[in-house]
Amino acid sequence: MQISNILTYTILFDQAEEGGYIAHVPLLPGCHSQGETLEEAETNIREAIEVYLASLRAHGEEAPVERKVFHGSVTVSAVA
Repeated sequence: MQISNILTYTILFDQAEEGGYIAHVPLLPGCHSQGETLEEAETNIREAIEVYLASLRAHGEEAPVERKVFHGSVTVSAVA
């Protein structure tokens, strides 16, 4: 019997200049995708994560586990 692990990853979404959204996973270098809508980008990045993790398993590597993530923002003056 195989026990399945549930992994959660932070995903960052950026609006693309040409339209749509770009999604990437900071903890998984090179893991990114896109979509015309946020929903499509989320579906696509989920698939990209699954492929990324399958590749790690195929190469005998463990999936990275995300630690607590803190998000914040800083406001700075644009005047030099």
